Formats: sequence, C-alpha cells, structure tokens
Amino acid sequence: MNFRSVIHIIAIPALLMGVALAVCWGVSVLQGDPAQVQSGMVWSAGIGLVCGLLMWVTTLGAVELKRRDGFAIVTLGWIGMTLIGSVPYMLTGVLTDPVDAIFETMSGLTTTGASVLSDLESVPATILFWRSLTQWFGGMGVLVLCVAILPFLGVGGMQIYQAEMPGPSADRLTPRIASTAKLLWGVYVLLTLVEALLLMAGPMGWFDALCHAFTTMSTGGFSTRSDSIAAFDSVYIETIVTIFMFVAGVNFVLHFRALSGRPVHYVRDREFVFYFAVWGVVVIFTTLNNWSSMSYGSFVDSFRASAFTVTSILTTTGFCTADFDRWHTASRICLIVLMFLGGCAGSTSGGIKMLRIYIVWKKLVRDVRRFVQPQGVYHVKLGETTIPQEVVTHVTGFVLIFVALFTLATLLMSFWTPDLITAFSSVAATLGNIGPGLGEVGPTRNYAAIASEGKILLVMCMLLGRLELYTVLVFFLPSFWRK
Repeated sequence: MNFRSVIHIIAIPALLMGVALAVCWGVSVLQGDPAQVQSGMVWSAGIGLVCGLLMWVTTLGAVELKRRDGFAIVTLGWIGMTLIGSVPYMLTGVLTDPVDAIFETMSGLTTTGASVLSDLESVPATILFWRSLTQWFGGMGVLVLCVAILPFLGVGGMQIYQAEMPGPSADRLTPRIASTAKLLWGVYVLLTLVEALLLMAGPMGWFDALCHAFTTMSTGGFSTRSDSIAAFDSVYIETIVTIFMFVAGVNFVLHFRALSGRPVHYVRDREFVFYFAVWGVVVIFTTLNNWSSMSYGSFVDSFRASAFTVTSILTTTGFCTADFDRWHTASRICLIVLMFLGGCAGSTSGGIKMLRIYIVWKKLVRDVRRFVQPQGVYHVKLGETTIPQEVVTHVTGFVLIFVALFTLATLLMSFWTPDLITAFSSVAATLGNIGPGLGEVGPTRNYAAIASEGKILLVMCMLLGRLELYTVLVFFLPSFWRK
C-alpha cells in the first residue's frame, strides 16, 4: 500500500471539514450563539485546516493509487473525518465525553441519525447545523465529492468511487468517473435546494428548512427538534419530507436520466419497481393493521403515520412523527424487516439494498426450479439481462456476512443493554444506518444511556454499514498489508 499517497488524499477531506466548520462559525455568528460556542467553532475550523495542510504538505509528490489504496483512503478518511468532526462538540461544551462526540459525528457522517443529544431546542444553532451538514456530506460521500472537484484524482478516482458509493454496483453515467461524480452531486444539490425551498414555503424558517433538507436527501434523520418532524405538526411538512425521503431512496442515476427527459427509466428499472412495490405493500398493511388495532382513531390518521414511518425506516432516514414502538406487534415486525432491506443501490440509503434482496430472491427461485428439474438450465436475470454467476455469488456472500456481523454484534451488545429488544434493534439501526430502534433506543429515546463500550461497538457498526462491509473488512486480511 502506498501510504504516502493515501495520506496525501486523506488530507483533502480534512481540509474540506475545516472549511465546512468555518462556514458553521459564520452560521454561529448569524444566529447569535454564545461567545464560547463561536470560539469553539473557530478553533475547530483551525484544527481541521491545520491537520489537512500538514498532511498535504508533508506528502507532496506523485499520486499513484491501486485498488487497495482506494479502500484505505475511504476507511481511514472516514475515521479521520470523524475525529475532526467530533472536535466542535467538545470545544463548544455540548458534549464532554469523547466517546459521545465520536458517536454523534460518526452517526452524522454515516447518515445513521442515532443520537446521544437530548433537548435539542437548547443546543446551539451552529451545532445543529453542523450535525445536519455532516449528514449531507456523508450522504453522497465526501470522497466522491473530492473525485468530482479534483481532476488529478482521475488516476485513482474509480478506486475511491467504488469503495465509497453505496450499492452492489457503481453505475457510471459517463466514461470519465469524475464526470459521473459531478453529475450525481449536481442532482443531489438540486434536489436538496428544491426540498429546502418547498419546506420554507410551509411553516418552517430558513434554518430549519435547510437543516431538514440536508438530512432528508442524505437519509440521515437528524432534526433540529427533540420531537423530530412531529414537532411541526404539519401535514404539508410531513408530505414534503415523505416524498423526498422516498426520492432519496432511489438510485440517483435514475433521477439524472429523468431530469434529462427520460423518466421512463423508472418503470423500466426492476429494482425501482421492486422498491416501490415493497413500500406500497407495507404502507397498506401497516395502515390497515394500525387502524384495526385501534392505534389510531381514524383511517386517515393511521395512513398519515404509517406512510411517513414506513418511508422513513425503509429509506433508513429515521425521522419520526409517531412512537412506533407502541404499534401493534405485526406492524413493528414489518418495520424490523424494513431495517434490513434499505433503499436502492446508488441511493443515499443504508441497509442491504433492494438490488441485493432482489438478486437473492431470484437466486432462491432458480434453486427451487433446479430442485424440481435438475436437468434444466436456469439463469438469474434482472429484466432481460442475465446476471453473471460471480455477481450472484458476491451478493449472496454480502448478505451472509451482513447477517453474521449482525448476529455477532447483537450478542456483544447484550452485555451493555438491558434487554434483547434493545440489543437487537440498536445493532439493526446502526448497521443499517437507520437511527431509532426499539426498546431503550426507540423513537422517543436516544443512545445516551448505552455504555461507552456499547457505543464504540455501534460506531463500528455504523462505519461497516455505510461503507458496505468489504471496504472495512479487508483491513483485517493479512494479505491486504502485504506488498
């Protein structure tokens, strides 16, 4: 591994974090935060910029990247950004425990949305803005942004892009990976601005609208209010957020093609159709189940809460308008299943991803047909396209590793949580980058009561979930470190 080149590239997101913190200082001044908070943001920005410059200057030279370097850049880069991003929580006095600060920052960058903060109304505005901004950066990927804006990364851009972009495949819109990254980030920025403007047209000020637009399009779920979206008690706000959560769970390549005048690609894409079908079926089921079980007084109220919550959990956003921990058991089981599914490949959602679930389902159907007719020749297809066997094997392996890591992490979390439901759902919510779980980490609670050891484990789960397992797991292979 070329350590010099790896450190040189990691310096870039460190510098970007420093610049972003400087912007947050400007927000702090604009919002009239206390002097201690403003001073803390200035020092945080300085630390980020100095660290980035030192790494950059001391490693100047030719940048030569191989595939393993891409994995190292992404994994070490995210860890470095988390350490820098945790500094403002400490220097402003919002959090005093370093583990809590790291937990909150990793939750932001991985768009998990699990929080240790309570009474958000008393948290300084600049910290609320910083939380939202970390999720927005993490949604499409800070290093993918670097690939888009820095031409010299073209030589190793594909390695970084493939290691950071969520999903079993990294779609390319153009032959040049930097152009693809620019187009995807362009769509991301456009949709974020549109949502922010629509929210401002309702009962939201510019600050809340911008923060929630950041955390909706990134499917992050951090809010500026302790009661999340429920605090606004607005059908209009819930409708806009629901629509954009659903949109954020779709492959951004499809959005680009739709904006280019080819919306027909939505209905032609098997993964999108599968995603829409799962969403629709679960919304209908939870609406009817919650209504019949008297969880809500009217069908309309049941539909309103069910549609929002199902969209939030399926897309791994984590916004809340209802205490779904009190729902009927069948509805809660549906939500637990959705925690594992996630949105589409190439979206900002977490989870296993719909494309992988679809491929595994088609493989199971093929295996059953082979059992009935052993002499038959059957292929796993995505529409009319035959999926290569190595891709099917890779996807199946991913799902098995995901389940194995979930089981192991749940076993470990049982030592630091009061009950099985809390251990189970906290791992599912962090490994799937969702945020709220059930039990002691339910939608009306947070992760503050979890022991420090448990929080460190959940931080690892967040990173593994966001970087799609393999990017992090390769670090534990002895062959990765050999020349």
